[in-house]
Amino acid sequence: MTQQALPLTDRLRGRDWLMTQDWADDEIDLVLATADQLKTQFKTGVQTLHLPHKTIFLIFFDNSTRTRNSFEAGITQLGGHGHFIDSKTSQIAHGESPKDMGIILSGYGHGIAIRHDTVPGEGQTYMREVAKWADVPVINMQCDVDHPCQTLADLMTIREEFGQDLRGLKIAVSWAYAPSYVKPMSVPQGLIMLMSRYGMDVTLGHPAEYALMDEPMRLARENTERSGGRFTVVDTMEEAFDGADIVYPKSWGPEALYGDPEAAMKVASQYRHWICDEAMMARAKQRAIYMHCLPADRGSEVTDAVIDGPQSRVYPEAENRMHTAKALMALTM
Repeated sequence: MTQQALPLTDRLRGRDWLMTQDWADDEIDLVLATADQLKTQFKTGVQTLHLPHKTIFLIFFDNSTRTRNSFEAGITQLGGHGHFIDSKTSQIAHGESPKDMGIILSGYGHGIAIRHDTVPGEGQTYMREVAKWADVPVINMQCDVDHPCQTLADLMTIREEFGQDLRGLKIAVSWAYAPSYVKPMSVPQGLIMLMSRYGMDVTLGHPAEYALMDEPMRLARENTERSGGRFTVVDTMEEAFDGADIVYPKSWGPEALYGDPEAAMKVASQYRHWICDEAMMARAKQRAIYMHCLPADRGSEVTDAVIDGPQSRVYPEAENRMHTAKALMALTM
């Protein structure tokens, strides 16, 4: 007979997950402990039907691989169902309001998750408007300000590697060149906001044109003061990587140029040398790990030797996306 998982706590039932900053440290710890539990149960064949017959609506304004599939697989393994909604083929494209959508979808199911990440000033505002009117939890699958599902999985991966006490560990969050498109700012912003809460040495490196938004920077500094860590901004990848325990180099766009991708890519082309290669990795500690939210631009952001090498943790990191998504849904829905 297949073993069934024990019920989970109702402590977080009904909560929105819009930014990691909205939740207390012990609440995030509860989510990660639940993700650890669900991961073990998944690997040992224990059924985790915590959300039988429940529905979550997955609304995407942007493309996705890991986020969509982690949520769809996760809700299925919890006994529920995920409805994929492309904003371009729904009435959102014709101007349906966040209020109307939030109220109506709340009447159809048990959760709403949204990815709206490509336009600065829009995504987080839109999600909070939906949440204002929805009677079910709203989960941020990535916005312009934060990617709280990705950074939660990142924190889970770092703890698996280094243990629960992360004080004094250096994480290098660095810009890297990518020729593909103007990528959102939410991952580096989410990283500096979340990792600064745990007493880490958070070092942000980027060319002058790639400054992050004021609010995430302010929150990172405040978090650092409370946690006793360090938050440093440098202007070279080399300085960011020096002595790092964790390196997280990825591309993002200049805030002022998201409406002009041609100009943004012209700026980026000046910094093709910002690549994570073996020489750059050698500046970090010998035990350092390489992380990336994926997809990485191979040959631009990172070389194959690094992303496929022994220090890379991108696949365990991606795997943890599903377990953390499951934990969020199971605890809030």
